[in-house]
Amino acid sequence: MRPRRPQRPQRPAGWPPAVVLVASLFHLVGTHNLAEEGRVFWPMGWPVYALLMVGPIALFWRRRAPLTVLVVAAVASFVFATRAAPHFTYAAAPAIALFTLSRLGRWRTATVSAAVGYAVYLLLFVVLATSVPGMAAGTRPNVREMILAAIGLAGAVVLGAASKVHHEHLAEIKKARAEQARARQEQERRQASEERLRIAQELHDVLGHHLSLINVQAGVGLHLMDNRPEQAREALTAIKSASAEALREVRAVLGVLRTEGEAAPRQPALGLNRLDELTAGAGIPVRTVVNGEPRELPAEVDRAAYRIVQEALTNVRRHAGGPGPAAAQVTVGYLPEALHLSVRNEGPVTAAEAGEQGNGIAGMRARAEALGGQFAAGRPPTGGFLVSVVLPAPPPDCECWPVPTAGAEGER
Repeated sequence: MRPRRPQRPQRPAGWPPAVVLVASLFHLVGTHNLAEEGRVFWPMGWPVYALLMVGPIALFWRRRAPLTVLVVAAVASFVFATRAAPHFTYAAAPAIALFTLSRLGRWRTATVSAAVGYAVYLLLFVVLATSVPGMAAGTRPNVREMILAAIGLAGAVVLGAASKVHHEHLAEIKKARAEQARARQEQERRQASEERLRIAQELHDVLGHHLSLINVQAGVGLHLMDNRPEQAREALTAIKSASAEALREVRAVLGVLRTEGEAAPRQPALGLNRLDELTAGAGIPVRTVVNGEPRELPAEVDRAAYRIVQEALTNVRRHAGGPGPAAAQVTVGYLPEALHLSVRNEGPVTAAEAGEQGNGIAGMRARAEALGGQFAAGRPPTGGFLVSVVLPAPPPDCECWPVPTAGAEGER
């Protein structure tokens, strides 16, 4: 069991005592120097020092009860001022309390308090200076000192309000940065999730295509093992080739997960440039037709087109369970700003292939719609089963290719 760390004691309101120390230094040291100059008109004993410390000590509660602290500090300074020459040193605590009151958002109360305090100051030390009992001579301020007092009170209110605005601005910036950080983290999580889904889709296409081919060839090999061993050897060779190709494609798909510093995969990028390899190893007769002039396609379109054809051929081979032989036709049409793909099952169609069960049809549709394309699958009037896809594929330059005519069709 791990030992518990001792908890730090809670600091009281108004902590740290920096402003309390500053106010105390002003009240004690400044007033002591004022007394040495003969401008304090009573003996500097402990009662005088205690009176000077009332305001600084009250600042400990300036955030909990700012108006009360302001009144207490101002009264203590007024009492001391009746026996001292006008000076800012013993007014530090009231100024700090006034600043705090304004900084806490109560600038209207601070403004009224400053006005009332200034009026009381003028009333006591200017209007009633000669009639107040106990007031020493030399406490009456001149015009310059009255102006400076007004500027100090107004400055404390204005600086407090400006400090609050600045603090709120910094808080908004901090909040905005936190929101941006959360948004970035959410985007990274979303991108990671999308990448995992993409890898899962790629693995489904790769493994589904090659494993179904291996399954068909294994069945052929078992059927011919005793009667026609030479054809069984061909089936085993096809299984070896399909498994090797599956391993290569899986490594290519998982290559995005390699650590930094590893060499990039040397496998050529999957695309329609490898369509001949795909149809030749499909395990069923496939006829390929190309319409239009082939051109370079965007990488994501080229890869999606390859995967869609691969999955469509996998469906044809997987559901080849009817009375007739399985066969397919792949048509690639290069339109001016799009790519048209169609894969037709020219053999018998099972109910499983015509339906939307499993991940095959859904995966092909998701690939097409992710690129802004269109997907359709069903039984055409001419028979069989047809998968038709149109993917946006603008040419590399701004000039569009001419629309292919019927004479541009040819077979590979």
